[in-house]
Amino acid sequence: MMQSEKHSIFRPDATLLAVTFLVLPGCSLMCVACAIDPLRAANRICGRPVFDWRVVSLDGAPPQTTSGLPIAVSGAFDAARAGDFVIAIGGFGSRGALSGPELAAFKRAAGAGRAVGGIEAGTWVLGHAGLLDGRAATTHWEDLEDFAAAFPEADIRPDRYVIDGPVVTAGGASPGFDLMLHLIRSRLGMSVALDVASVFIYDQARAASDAQPLVSLGRLDGHDPRLAQAVRIMEAHVDRPLTVAAIARRSKLSVRTMELVFRRAIGESPGAYYLRLRLNAARRLVLDTREPMADIAARTGFSSAAAFSRAFGRAFGKTPSAMRRGGEK
Repeated sequence: MMQSEKHSIFRPDATLLAVTFLVLPGCSLMCVACAIDPLRAANRICGRPVFDWRVVSLDGAPPQTTSGLPIAVSGAFDAARAGDFVIAIGGFGSRGALSGPELAAFKRAAGAGRAVGGIEAGTWVLGHAGLLDGRAATTHWEDLEDFAAAFPEADIRPDRYVIDGPVVTAGGASPGFDLMLHLIRSRLGMSVALDVASVFIYDQARAASDAQPLVSLGRLDGHDPRLAQAVRIMEAHVDRPLTVAAIARRSKLSVRTMELVFRRAIGESPGAYYLRLRLNAARRLVLDTREPMADIAARTGFSSAAAFSRAFGRAFGKTPSAMRRGGEK
């Protein structure tokens, strides 16, 4: 069993924390960097090692990221050397990346350590290892529905990151950075955490419990809250699209004003943007899942698979089935 709450890694403690990052093929380079670089910066700011980390793969070979760049590793995953905190970092191809014996080894490493984590689709490793039963957890927003169905004994939340005792999960690269800043702040204090954020010119404006957005609006929330509100309404109704008039009403705008806001900020009408948002969500499902096209059509608000295929073809120059066969990114 992992150690109790009093041994939490998220408590003031300036002693060395040993971390193992298990990097799986097909993960995002940004997820890896956002997990490791804050710890590296904390060591530099403190003037001594406060974090010690190893980067490993399942077989000791450099795993290739989605950008095509490989990640240098120090060797193969070894449960006996996982240290205090073992974290799996994966991409959409990582759902079933570990075999039965590999999952058993991961679970042993988690049990021997003080905490276990998953970033983006690395959270599937925790689920398959039985580490999420009775725990709150999150994963990347694109995977939330399937993740919740796969692990019904877990409390799946759309949060940026979730800490439930010794089990830690984050939705992606930016939430992973937030999580590491929280770890640094918890162990070493606000001053060190602020200095680490400053190294990367990083403005942590979100809380752990903030929902992951379908569309990241960045500073647009403050720049034009009317546009941000309308887009948030659209992303909450991808499967059952609202009319432009209904979105304007919920945003407390006239249709004419909302049209002007979208034209000035994005360069297209609200209706065109809404369709593009739904089609981009569909494109991700076509490429990153094996869901039937009819189910993808329903999940992205199209009345039929035929209507979905026509709209998809106009937007991307090929049918959903042809794009899936080609595996284009």
